[in-house]
Amino acid sequence: MTKQELFFDVIILGSGPAGFSAAIYASRGNLKTAILDISMFGGQPSNYLELENYPGFSLIGGFELMEKFEQHADKFGVEKFPMVEIQSVKLNSELKEIETNDTIFKAKSIIIATGAQAKKLNITGETEFKGRGVSYCAICDGAFYKDKIIAVVGGGNSALEEAMYLTKFAKKVYVIHRRETFRADKLVCERACKNEKIEFIMNNVPVEIKGNNTVENIVLKNIKTNELETISVDGVFPYIGIEPNTEFFNGQLKQNACGFIETDENMQTSVEGIYAAGDVRNTPLRQVITAASDGAVAACAAVKYIETLTTVQV
Repeated sequence: MTKQELFFDVIILGSGPAGFSAAIYASRGNLKTAILDISMFGGQPSNYLELENYPGFSLIGGFELMEKFEQHADKFGVEKFPMVEIQSVKLNSELKEIETNDTIFKAKSIIIATGAQAKKLNITGETEFKGRGVSYCAICDGAFYKDKIIAVVGGGNSALEEAMYLTKFAKKVYVIHRRETFRADKLVCERACKNEKIEFIMNNVPVEIKGNNTVENIVLKNIKTNELETISVDGVFPYIGIEPNTEFFNGQLKQNACGFIETDENMQTSVEGIYAAGDVRNTPLRQVITAASDGAVAACAAVKYIETLTTVQV
């Protein structure tokens, strides 16, 4: 079967805050714009129960906020393609190509806004209690745990830094680590050890998260004795790393050692006409507001790039 071909000035991959922000700015820049996603629109924020750190909304549901992003993009005529099954992406050509089951999308420029995801513990209860006691973002959800007991899982800088951040709200924070020593920097470890609200549980791994409507307990296994212990907690924050959603682009542009896409201040990647925005790129902060900002910068850069083209026709 011959696949249909669709042509655009710019195609945005990913429909979270970076993707929709890019779509709005690109369309307002008079570019023929499409946004594609392998799932339903909204990205990770759609799964957040509530946000209270996005300017203009003292408290708003994640799904509701992303609905507003989508409605804004609709106002400017952005063409939307949710639930596409991407087979391949070709970035290193004059016209960039994205091939799906039934369509070949072609564009002068592509903005990658596919986001990142936290590495999972892959234990019973983790998926069931996501958003109901299991969280992967202390900045997003920490304030909901005022005077509660929290378990942070991990031993790197992120785990200890987020544990210290959570002590601003929680009355107690357990830090659970599978090893005898931490991987975090010495200074970070020293600061965490001085925090009276933090209790360290070493040589243990979580094996199950339990509760009714929300998290109530976490079951730990001592890796030396194999003994199980259940401790009462109101929340579990895994910090064992994050990974970018870059499977379709690996090897085609410059990425750091962890796979995140390298960009300059204009969100330009190592490939001309290809931009990256939001959590998928190497960035110091992964929040809705910074992702939206990245998307705006990337789209404006794409507009200027396309204005310089004379040979590519769509």
